[in-house]
Amino acid sequence: MHDDEPETFRYMTWPERFSQMLSEIGVESEVIRGDDPLEAGDCYSRYYSSTPRMVSSRGCLGLSGSNIDAVQIIQKG
Repeated sequence: MHDDEPETFRYMTWPERFSQMLSEIGVESEVIRGDDPLEAGDCYSRYYSSTPRMVSSRGCLGLSGSNIDAVQIIQKG
């Protein structure tokens, strides 16, 4: 291992990673933990052939100082 690399690894969830990326560009956000009503429903309509059938929710972020209240992180496929 090189001298300038840290010796410990901190595991980060997807919402924590996105929150860190947003803080680097000056957007304040916080990870929403637990069951959120935003994650309860389907993300895409099942009636159109161009939409994915399986969608996984990776979590939610709450934004402060913006017109957007929450951001849901989803993965298709």
